[in-house]
Amino acid sequence: MSIWRKTLTTLLPQDCLLCGTTSGDALLCPGCHRDLPRLPLEICPICAEAAPGGMTCGACVSAPPQFDATFAAFRYDFPADKLIQALKYHRRLATADFLATAMLAGRRPAGDMIVPLPLFPARLAERGFNQSVEIGRPLARSLGLPLELDGCIRSRNTTPQASLPWKERRKNVRHAFECNIDLTGKSVIVVDDVMTTGATLDEFARTLKAHGAVRVSNWVAVRTLSD
Repeated sequence: MSIWRKTLTTLLPQDCLLCGTTSGDALLCPGCHRDLPRLPLEICPICAEAAPGGMTCGACVSAPPQFDATFAAFRYDFPADKLIQALKYHRRLATADFLATAMLAGRRPAGDMIVPLPLFPARLAERGFNQSVEIGRPLARSLGLPLELDGCIRSRNTTPQASLPWKERRKNVRHAFECNIDLTGKSVIVVDDVMTTGATLDEFARTLKAHGAVRVSNWVAVRTLSD
């Protein structure tokens, strides 16, 4: 840390995003950082659901998704859910850097490029930013990988997945994406903030593979686990 930044931290210490106590130059205080929910040690390597022995889960065996692997920093539970909400709905963009740092500290996918999950243009205009892009920037910079922002689009303004029953989510995102670049032979890392059922990421992986990608790995900040 530079002398100037140390001076600012001393004079203008910030409050913890979650509990409001003084956290110095950190987004979270040590206590809230310790409380962030970790994933189980044994997870399916394809979808990151809990799986005995870390083996491929039954769902991925019986109906393999289009993506090949999933990496996540945290479980989607309190207080990690508050970080996602602060980023998406309250424009706390510093949270994106925090989440990216946490993702880099864990298991990392290998690939040729990073592609943030696209937002539909109207939703992007309404929000003012794509949270997946904001998380993807520091990841790409740290790994020295190209960040592809223009090659893929979300061409249908689908109903928000969170508002739908799980069984309807796959149908909701069918044919929601388009790709206009040649990905022949490429291994693609798809970055998103939250993975729930995986339906959206599965459909996006389908689109990427239709344009030549040989491997698609999801890299998400938080993963919702089924009960």
